[in-house]
Amino acid sequence: MRVTVLFFASLKERAGKGRAEIDLPSGSAVSELKKQLIATYPGLAGAVEAAVVSIDQSFAFNEDVVPDGAEVAIFPPVSGGGDGPVICRITEEVIDLDDLVAQITLPTTGAACVFSGMVRGQTTRGEAHETTLLEYEAYAPMAEAKMRQVADEIRERWEAVEGIAIVQRIGRLMPGTPTVLIACTASHRDTGVFEAARYGIDRLKEIVPVWKKEVGPDGETWIEGKYHPQRGD
Repeated sequence: MRVTVLFFASLKERAGKGRAEIDLPSGSAVSELKKQLIATYPGLAGAVEAAVVSIDQSFAFNEDVVPDGAEVAIFPPVSGGGDGPVICRITEEVIDLDDLVAQITLPTTGAACVFSGMVRGQTTRGEAHETTLLEYEAYAPMAEAKMRQVADEIRERWEAVEGIAIVQRIGRLMPGTPTVLIACTASHRDTGVFEAARYGIDRLKEIVPVWKKEVGPDGETWIEGKYHPQRGD
C-alpha cells in the first residue's frame, strides 16, 4: 500500500523535503512506518522516535494501523461548538485585534479577555540572546481543527463564555509583531473569561501543530515543545 507523508518544522529539514510517498506492507502500524522513514531518510534517526504522528488529521500512536492512501503527518511536539461565535484561523495576514474582538462580541457582551503573543527581540530569561526574526510553520488543516477542539474545551469548562477567537499567524515575523491571539468574551469579567483565555493559549501550545524557527545573530534553531499528545487529545 502507499501513503503520503508530510514533514514539518525540523523534521522537514532532516528529511530534506516536506512531502513523500511511502510504500508499506498492508496492515503496517505507525511504528513500522517510522522504521521505514528512518531507513529511507537517515537524517530522521533520533527524531522520528520522539515525533508526533497524525493520520488523516487525527493523532496516531505506534500501535495504530496506517490505512492505505492515508495522509500521515510527522512533526515535533508543539509549540468550536456552542451557540456563540467562534473564529479559528491560521493566517499569513496581520492580526487585527479590534476586528476579531468585534466579531466575537454579542449584544450581551460586557467583557473581553485577550492574550496576544508577539516576537521577542531580546530574551533575558534563561540563556540570554537576541532574535532577528521568527519563522512560523503550521500543518494548517489539522491546526485549525485542533483550534476548534480547544474552543469546544473552553465552552465545556466555562459555559458563560460567549465568543472565542483563536488565531495564529505564520511566516517570517519580525520582533514586535503579534503572532497569536486568544480572545474570549462574556457578559461580565467574573465569569471565568480570564481563566478561559489562559487555558486557550496553554492548550494551543500543547495540541495545535504550529512550530517556530528562531533566527538570530548566532544562527537558527527550531524551538520544539515537550508535550506529547495523549489519546483523547
